[in-house]
Amino acid sequence: MTDTEHATGRPAEDDTVRRVLQETGTWAVVGLSNNTTRAAYGVARVLQRHGKRVVPVHPSAETVHGEQGYASLADIPFPVDVVDVFVRSELAGDVADQAVAIGAKAVWFQLDVIDEDAARRVRDAGLDMVMDRCPAIELPRLGSAA
Repeated sequence: MTDTEHATGRPAEDDTVRRVLQETGTWAVVGLSNNTTRAAYGVARVLQRHGKRVVPVHPSAETVHGEQGYASLADIPFPVDVVDVFVRSELAGDVADQAVAIGAKAVWFQLDVIDEDAARRVRDAGLDMVMDRCPAIELPRLGSAA
């Protein structure tokens, strides 16, 4: 991506990132487990420090950071605002489709999680979409009072 593309695309992306960070409360973190060496563990803690309810979504359905885990997005018995995706890019599209199906407001693909087709489907369904970014980086960068 050239500097010009960054300059023209970044402000609109920043507006979406800021909106997602400021206007949401419940984040389902797909791939979150009690493995403290994984990025999801630390990012979930940062989200909690910023007042977000973090819901672990992992096949093991472990309780993480004091929150009950669920094996899938469909198993969560309450509304979710954001689905934060910590899975490989080739699996992310399926998670994005599940996020749309459960009525989430936004989908967030973490750093290096990229699926342009899935992002388009999410946006076409009317959800906010953030891709290849990390909320633990964006919260302090954008000065969000989230």
